[in-house]
Amino acid sequence: MTKAGKVRSQTPKIPPKPKKNLIPRRRNSRNYRRRVVYAASAAQTAEAE
Repeated sequence: MTKAGKVRSQTPKIPPKPKKNLIPRRRNSRNYRRRVVYAASAAQTAEAE
């Protein structure tokens, strides 16, 4: 078990890209689509089968 983590320790560390949050209007519209619009269409397709 001497080679555990070998590849991970050899992999060069890349600094993470800074994350920018979506503006609230975009975030809210995306959440609405995910929760309401897509959920309704998924329910319709499941109902048809």
